[in-house]
Amino acid sequence: MRKVGIVGAGITDCRGRWIEATYWDLFQQATRRACEDAKITTAEIDSVVYGIYNDIFEHQAIPESSLTGLIGMANKPGTRVTSGGATGFYAMRTAVMEVASGTSDCVLCVGGEKATDCFDPRSKTATPMVIDTIAKSWDPFFEYPLGATASDSYMQLCMAYNDEHPGDIGDPLVRAKIVEILCHSGNRNPYAQRRDETVTAEQVMTSRWIIAPFLRLLEVCMYTEGAGAVLFASEKKAREISERSGQPIVWVRGIGAANESYSPGRGGNYKRLHRIDSDRIASERAYAAAGVKPSDIRIVELHDAFVAQLMITMGELGFVPVGRTRTLIDEGLMVDPKSLRDDQPPPSGKLLVNPSGGLIFGGHFVGGSNMFSTWSCRREMTKRKVPLGMVHGTGAINAVFGGAMILELDERSAR
Repeated sequence: MRKVGIVGAGITDCRGRWIEATYWDLFQQATRRACEDAKITTAEIDSVVYGIYNDIFEHQAIPESSLTGLIGMANKPGTRVTSGGATGFYAMRTAVMEVASGTSDCVLCVGGEKATDCFDPRSKTATPMVIDTIAKSWDPFFEYPLGATASDSYMQLCMAYNDEHPGDIGDPLVRAKIVEILCHSGNRNPYAQRRDETVTAEQVMTSRWIIAPFLRLLEVCMYTEGAGAVLFASEKKAREISERSGQPIVWVRGIGAANESYSPGRGGNYKRLHRIDSDRIASERAYAAAGVKPSDIRIVELHDAFVAQLMITMGELGFVPVGRTRTLIDEGLMVDPKSLRDDQPPPSGKLLVNPSGGLIFGGHFVGGSNMFSTWSCRREMTKRKVPLGMVHGTGAINAVFGGAMILELDERSAR
C-alpha cells in the first residue's frame, strides 16, 4: 500500500441558506479553492469521489452526473458515496484507498448539500420538509410511519447510555460548558455558519427542550448548505505538489471504519443501544494502523450532531473513560481556544476538540461535513505545529456507521 497525503483543501461559506447558489455552484467553489490551495489544475487530478447524502436535497437523482463537467472532471472516473452522516468520511476513505492501491496518483474528494432548498408549503419554512427527508432514511414499514427523526434516534442511544452510566452525560451544566467552548471555536473559524454568535452556558441551559433530559435547542447541530473538498495524492505526487505550493503535506497515517447492525438488541446481530461500538472499533483500527494511541493525539475533529453524543464518542475514541466522559470539563481536558494563541499547540495532556466549531457552530452540510472537519484539522495542525490529529465521522440510525482517520503533519513541517 502506498503512502497517501493531503495536499489541498477548500470549503465554502457555511450558511443556513445559499439563496444565490445552486449545489452545482457550491461544488465548483469547493473544488476551485482546493485546487488553488494546492496550486494545481483539474488536469492533474486523476479521478473524483463525490460525497452526497441525499438526492432529495438536490432535487435530482444521481446529482453527481451533473457535476462531472462543471468541476472539470469530464472523461475521468467518478464514484458517488452515500453513508448518512458519515458520507464525508466514507467518501474520503474511498479516495484514500484509490491512491493507496496505486489506481490513481491524485484524487479529488468533494462533498456537499443543499438541504434547505426543501420547502414545506403549510408552514412556509424548510424545516418540516428537511426533517421528513432525513426521516426517509429510517425503516419505511414501522419507524418512518411512527414519526422517526434523527433527534429521537440519537437520544434513545443517550438515554440507554445514561441508564448504564447515570450522572455522566446527564449533567446539563457539563454539556452547556462544552457548547460554550465550541462557540469560542466557531468564532475563530472564518467560514463557520455561526461565527458571529455568542452563546453562554447559561443560555444553553435555558434554551427550549427538544427531547428532555438530554437535548435542548442549543445542544444540536444545524442544517447547513455548503461544500468542502480535499485533495489526496501519492507520496511522489504529494511532494511534487508541496514543493510547488509551499503547503506542508499532512499524511493519512491510519484509517479505520465499522458499521453496526441496524436493529437494537443483544447479540452479535444487534446493536448495543447504550454504546457506539462502531466509533470504538473504527478508532481502534485507526490507532493500530497508525501505530499510535489516543494520548498521542492533540487535535480531534469529531462528528458532534448532539453534545451528549459528542461526550459518548469521546469515550469510545479512548480520550476519556466511558462512563466518566464529563472529565472533559471536570478535569479541563477540553481546552478552550480562547486560552491559546492561534499558533500555539494545546498544553500537554489537553485536547483541542472541534476547533472548526464542529457541526453545532461550524456547519453540517451532511455529504461534506467530514471534509469540513478534515480542512479544519489540517489547518490547525499546520498553524500550531501539532504532529498528530484525528478526524471522526458517524452516521445513520443510532450512530451505527463510524469512521476515524489519523493525520500526521510531515516531519519537515513539524519542526
